[in-house]
Amino acid sequence: MTNSISPSSIQSTGTGVLSLSEYTDYLNEIRNQPPWRAKADREMDYVDGNQLDADILQAQKNLGMPPAIEPLIGPAIEAVLGLEAKTRTDWRVQSDGGDPSGDDVADALNYKLNQAERNAGADKACTDAFRPQVCVGVGWVEVGRETDPFKYPYRCEAVHRNEIYWDFLSKKHDLSDARYLVRRRWTDAEQVVLKFPQHRDLITTSMNGRWTDRFELDGGTSTTLAMAWGDERGWSIEEQEWRDAERGRVCLFEVWYRRWEQATVIRTPDGRVTEYDKSNAMHVIAVASGQVKPQKVTISRMYVSFWMGPHKLYEGRSPYKHTDFPYVPFWGSREDRTGVPYGRVRGMVYLQDNVNSAISKIRWGLSAIRTTRTKGAVAYSDTVFRQQVARVDADILLSAEHMAQPGAVFKVERDFQLNEQQYKMLQDSREGISRASGITAGFAGQKGTATSGVQESTQIEQATQQLAALMDNFKVGRTGVGERLMSMIIEDIGTEPQEVTIRGNAVAPDKVVMLNQPSQDESGLKLLDNDVSRTRLKVALNDVPSTPSFRTQQLAAMSEAFKSMPQEYQVVALPHLLSLMDVPNKDEIIDAIKEAKQNKTPEQIQEAIDAAVEQALMKAGHDLKNRELDLKYSPERMMAEINKMVSETVKNGVQSAFAAMQAGQTIAQMPQIAPIADVVMQSAGYRAPTPGGQDPNYPQPVGMPVPPVDVRENTSPQLPPVPREAGSPMQGIETERTSDNFQPTQGQA
Repeated sequence: MTNSISPSSIQSTGTGVLSLSEYTDYLNEIRNQPPWRAKADREMDYVDGNQLDADILQAQKNLGMPPAIEPLIGPAIEAVLGLEAKTRTDWRVQSDGGDPSGDDVADALNYKLNQAERNAGADKACTDAFRPQVCVGVGWVEVGRETDPFKYPYRCEAVHRNEIYWDFLSKKHDLSDARYLVRRRWTDAEQVVLKFPQHRDLITTSMNGRWTDRFELDGGTSTTLAMAWGDERGWSIEEQEWRDAERGRVCLFEVWYRRWEQATVIRTPDGRVTEYDKSNAMHVIAVASGQVKPQKVTISRMYVSFWMGPHKLYEGRSPYKHTDFPYVPFWGSREDRTGVPYGRVRGMVYLQDNVNSAISKIRWGLSAIRTTRTKGAVAYSDTVFRQQVARVDADILLSAEHMAQPGAVFKVERDFQLNEQQYKMLQDSREGISRASGITAGFAGQKGTATSGVQESTQIEQATQQLAALMDNFKVGRTGVGERLMSMIIEDIGTEPQEVTIRGNAVAPDKVVMLNQPSQDESGLKLLDNDVSRTRLKVALNDVPSTPSFRTQQLAAMSEAFKSMPQEYQVVALPHLLSLMDVPNKDEIIDAIKEAKQNKTPEQIQEAIDAAVEQALMKAGHDLKNRELDLKYSPERMMAEINKMVSETVKNGVQSAFAAMQAGQTIAQMPQIAPIADVVMQSAGYRAPTPGGQDPNYPQPVGMPVPPVDVRENTSPQLPPVPREAGSPMQGIETERTSDNFQPTQGQA
């Protein structure tokens, strides 16, 4: 039961009062609901192996048939339960990505939700609810607060289906439109007194049954007890349905019901919807400034009430911020017309009975003995004869006188052979359970009809596909459990600053997130960073596989990828690979690998030394080069270099001019060498400059007459005279042709 309700924690309101007549109407409506619980109990007995009742056992005993049970339903259901355990997931809170601050809040809430999942027993509760969901169509999980201060503040427990009654007129899967939900549970009266001490007299008087003695006299009695006495006398519900005075037990009715009311809500620009509160100055300012607009809507509020028979022990608002029932349904299948839940066992009961009866009849037929005898053929009574003939070492004593008479008969017939029709009927009944449930033999881990690995994988996949709707309903129910846990976590965090340390692992370091951290904006307005209440609508629940088989698949995939990685990448991926292994001291091994990765090998040390030496040499050479440049390009040296270049230029110019003058003088004295000099220079590769060179503009004599040469007449008798003028400057052997040297004589040619 939900034990977290206390009169001091929640104030009763007049709008949610549940009257005795309305409460009685709920119980009468429940009584008139379609009957299905007795049938569901019988189906669960078949799952547990209790498949033969007392009447069948007695009938078989009278016929001499042995009771036979071949439990086929139980293993089939266990295979489905194994699928849930193998594909189990964890909740993960993720931000919608609209606000960067939502990521930190989502990480913090995700860490707290995973803590609550482990410590509150959410996985075990969901698994326990999954079993009746598969078998009979419905399972329940209670998500509430733990009143024991020495335990974890939240708890999740599976609740038996026969304790929960709900509004059958509800149409929604999550019962968000249901008017009421009632939990009925027998409890010791002493515990009820401890839970509701203010009603000690009422509880004690109801259990003692002293109403008549107490109210015989007029006056002097408690008005409250007198009213309770009147309610009990006029109540139409039978006493045995809520009180067991002999055993000191009462039946408590925990009634959760909704009231639909008119309310004013405001919607903030970021999409958050909250109820308008006139006492909240921020709400008043926001409405007055026109930032938000109030809107009249119809909303539902959740209330809770505790009843002991016709006596109301407590009533008030729901202690939770959410508007859902604290009991989460896990639906299997529901009838379309009545809404009655049913599971996979419904179609398997008849086939299981057929298998059991076939085995019993076959065994009875194999051991049956048929006798044909005339009266008086046996020497003792019929009872003794039947006992003897059924024995393996039977010793039958016949009457010699009777057998000597004509027509005397005594025959014993035994049939130890199983005919083919009986075996086919048995096999068909066994296979019919697989057909009715959709759970094949291969899926249940047994040898089926598959003849190859591919065919068996296909059959398993088909069986998994037939269970897809069932697993989807389980996921919806499990998500409802996570949402209720997260609602309580957010409610407990509130607006107080809280530091959440997210424990890391061997790969990821620890992370600290500050929730509801006070801050101020530029205008001085006080704000809360990582405000949990404002980011509530920015997170969603997703499922993450967390089973050992899933980690094994991750390890196999990571190992294959690790093999194909280069060596430098393997060093990075090795810690992540080890984190997927279930080995002792895994964290210490990964830390040692990280430390070893930081230590340098001898080769790396030598490379570092060489690099340092090279760097030092390069630095020294750079310094020498800088000093050389400083000396080379000093101002004094630069000026000296300039003067040297000027002087060399002047020197080269003078030398060039002098060489040009010598060349001109030589050409002037011997003009015939100029063409020869041009040919020599062309042979050496000389090309005339283009454009032409610069004229040095040397001064030349202009108008200077050449002095005449005085040629004296030769008077020597040994030399011929030199004429002053001649037809040619060359004479005799000085001519270019030999024919001019002498005149030819007559007759010579």
